[in-house]
Order: sequence, then structure tokens, then C-alpha cells
Amino acid sequence: MRWIGRLDYVNSVAYSPDGRHIVSGSDDKTLRIWDAEIGATVGGPLVGHTRTVYSVACSPDGRHIVSGSYDNTLRIWDAETGAAVGEPLEGHTGAVYSVAYSPDGRHIVSGSSDNTLRIWDAETGAAASAPLEGHTHWVRSVAYSPDGQHIVSGSFDDTLRIWDAETGARFRGPLVGHARTVYSVAYSPDGQCIVSGSLDNTLRIWDAETGAAVGEPLEEHTVTFLSVAYSPNGRHIASASGYTLRIWDAETGAAVGEPLEGHTRWVRSVAYSPDGRYIVSGSDNSTL
Repeated sequence: MRWIGRLDYVNSVAYSPDGRHIVSGSDDKTLRIWDAEIGATVGGPLVGHTRTVYSVACSPDGRHIVSGSYDNTLRIWDAETGAAVGEPLEGHTGAVYSVAYSPDGRHIVSGSSDNTLRIWDAETGAAASAPLEGHTHWVRSVAYSPDGQHIVSGSFDDTLRIWDAETGARFRGPLVGHARTVYSVAYSPDGQCIVSGSLDNTLRIWDAETGAAVGEPLEEHTVTFLSVAYSPNGRHIASASGYTLRIWDAETGAAVGEPLEGHTRWVRSVAYSPDGRYIVSGSDNSTL
């Protein structure tokens, strides 16, 4: 199924927790909400950001959406009405490239081109800690561990770092192995592993407790990886690379089947449905 909605580049996609809807964020400065079964827009465009929307995420209870933008702010939205909730979350001095809710929905983490992460109170929008500092270049991707105790970040400094989500202190890292920007990171559902996708054309799997690399890099040799996601059962990893998606065996690192084709430009974001039956992708060809 191919969905078009005057989107410009689609930079980020996310499923609602109940799997009924998909949220997308775009270069056109807006978010849109889609019916996941029929592909029709059911909400939006959600207007408020003044520049590109780089990242979107749904709250665990499905009531809210958070977005991060090139305008240096985050915004929270009512997932049912599409209305903005409160004022923009301000504090970053650079583009907000990635946002994620904590598993309990109480906090939001963001990663920015100001080289920092910030943790926010999801209800009030207030900063919940001092900026998390350590990366020496832009923070491109962030994710919470399933138990909410840790946060992983990937950066243009070619490394990952793992942080204590409560204190903001460094837990592990820098995790070194990629030769170029770490563009996307994700925790496995059991919290034991982290997968990272890089502009060095590889995926890497890491032990989330020790920070050690697990096995050999997963390679496509000539294509950069812009997005990665674990399946809900943890058995597979979906990746976006070039104009295609690939599915990998999370245990062996072997590619599963042929590349998933259909997009005619770079695929920027992938996400699994909560039941693991579907994968949604967003691309530079203005489609999901």
C-alpha cells in the first residue's frame, strides 16, 4: 500500500500503541495521522512547527504525540483532536532530531544538533534534568530501554552512549565501532541488546548491559542505514537503506528474504506495528 498526502520528505513514522493509526512527520513542517488499515488521513495536518519535523513518537497510553523539529523545539499534541497541548518545549539551541517517550509515559527524551540530550516532564513540559552532555557532535537518535532505566543515543561523532535515565549520568560508552554517523538506534524488546544503523553502511548489535559489540556487523556494503527497528517479538530487525527496506534475523544477523522495494527515493524511517504484522516506512518520495 502506498499513501500520498502532499507530505514533502517523510522523516519519521510511528504506530499508535493500539496499532490503529500511524503518525508521520515531514519536511512540510507538519504532522499527519493516518488510518493504519485503509491509509486515509484521519487527522492533520498538525500545524505549529515553523521548520522541518524530524521525529515523532506516540505516548504509551496513545493519548499524545510528541514531535521534534529543526525549529529547535518539541511540541506535544492531542492524538485524538490533533490540537497542540501547551506551549513548545524550549531549551535546545539546535535542531531536535529525535524524540522518544519513556515506557511509563512520564518523560520524553530528545536529541539535538546542540550535541546534547534533554529529558522533559511529559505532563508539564518542564525540563526534568540538566542537559546530558558527552557527545562531541550532533545527537541523531535516542531511545529508552524497555524498563525505562536507560537511554541510548547515536551521534554524528560515530559513537553510541548509554545514559542513566534517572540521573542523566553516563552508564556505558562511548560505544565505538562505526566509522561514520550513527543515524538510528533501538532497544530490543527484552532490553538486552541495542541495534544501531550507520552511514558507514553497517548495522551493529550491542550488549545493552556491557556496551560490547555482539557478533559481526550486518552489512549491505554500499548503502547507508537511516533507520532501524526491532520487531515486537525481538526476532527480527527492519532497516531502511537506500530506496529499500530489509529484514534481518536478530540472532544470526542474516538477511531474511529479498529487499522490500517500492519507494523511488531514500527511505528515512521504519516502524513495526504493535502486533508485528506490518512495517510502515516513510521516504523522500513524499510517501508512506
